[in-house]
Amino acid sequence: MDFSVNDGRALQRLLDELGRLPGIGPKSAQRIAYHLLEADAEEARRLAQAILEVKQQVHFCPVCFSYATRDTCDVCADAGRDRSSICVVSEPRDVTAIERTGAYHGLYHVLGGVISPMDKIGPEQLHVRELLARLADGEVHEVILATNPDVEGETTATYLARVIRPLGVRTSRLASGLPVGGDLEYADEITLGRAIEERREV
Repeated sequence: MDFSVNDGRALQRLLDELGRLPGIGPKSAQRIAYHLLEADAEEARRLAQAILEVKQQVHFCPVCFSYATRDTCDVCADAGRDRSSICVVSEPRDVTAIERTGAYHGLYHVLGGVISPMDKIGPEQLHVRELLARLADGEVHEVILATNPDVEGETTATYLARVIRPLGVRTSRLASGLPVGGDLEYADEITLGRAIEERREV
């Protein structure tokens, strides 16, 4: 079945919406759109339903700000987790990346981004205040700073180490093994696991 972008407004609208997704260029959008056009109606319905359900059922955990489908996320709700440590990450997808390693068994805190003056993002736009509140009761003995090893991630980690230090909580940074400029999301389990195990104090 052969289509062009001039075959109707519905097709163009689909191409436009797909093109807004991260990492999807015009050619990728066309491939996906044509696949959906050639698929049966049930496959398209399942995809549409899955998108609607994830938007309706998934929300931010009020404790750590990762994704949750219940009152809190699975990690925060797990009584077996080590509650003496909190691993601080930039985005919820970083939690998934670290969990895949099986090397960490503590809690998490998602900042919701990193400090980036060029993008006008400072500590006030991140979940820093909520992190400090979690450290106030003295139950947490270590905070692992697991932001990406790029300029913004290092800036964020340095800032957090500075504001956490007066609280008497040990702060550590992921060790070598992660490439500078790389993203946690794309690191393999062995590399990321070694980085967690060999973290260093800052």
